[in-house]
Amino acid sequence: MDVLGVLLPQRCAVCASPGGEPLCAGCASALVRLGPTGCARCGAPGPWPVARCAECAGRRLAFATARAALAYDTRARALVAAWKEGGRRRLAPLLAAIVAASLPRPEADALAWVPGDRERTRERGHVPARRLAEALAVDWAIPARELLVRTRPLPRQASLALAERRRNVRGAFAASERAPPRVCLVDDVYTTGSTANACASALRRAGARRVDVVCLARAVR
Repeated sequence: MDVLGVLLPQRCAVCASPGGEPLCAGCASALVRLGPTGCARCGAPGPWPVARCAECAGRRLAFATARAALAYDTRARALVAAWKEGGRRRLAPLLAAIVAASLPRPEADALAWVPGDRERTRERGHVPARRLAEALAVDWAIPARELLVRTRPLPRQASLALAERRRNVRGAFAASERAPPRVCLVDDVYTTGSTANACASALRRAGARRVDVVCLARAVR
């Protein structure tokens, strides 16, 4: 018996309704899944396929593709906040199942993840991207490997403009070992792609010939 679950009945991570489910059926069905159309490179949604969209045109991107399962709207924000900041660590397998059901299995030799900041990891007690990658490793039968480390602490990206985000993460990640030829980089939220690009650059320098990015959610402009 799950004693903790009896004493503290689980509520939906989005609407907080009781019922014992980490995500109620109503909120699960209301999450906005991103469709297959849009930018072939960064995965920005759109009404028709394009090779490059306004978000990534003219940028030198180290990753081949980036894809996300959900639009980062109000419900997805609540879900991610509960998982990352609200102590709901056990949501990781459920979130991985959403990703695996929404996106095709990548052709990768390993799953890597965006490494967590030391201070925020201490506050949260876990690295969300790592938990997601390890859960996806089970669903996709691809090994998860700790291929990246942070070289320095970073200011929080959320408060920074686009150009500042790119400068903020430049050189902030390094490979911890030789990377395999094909790597799938896992993160929780894709906002501008700056963090994903910096991590992909580090993986490419370490030997990866192709890096694809998979995220739970992405900001939609």
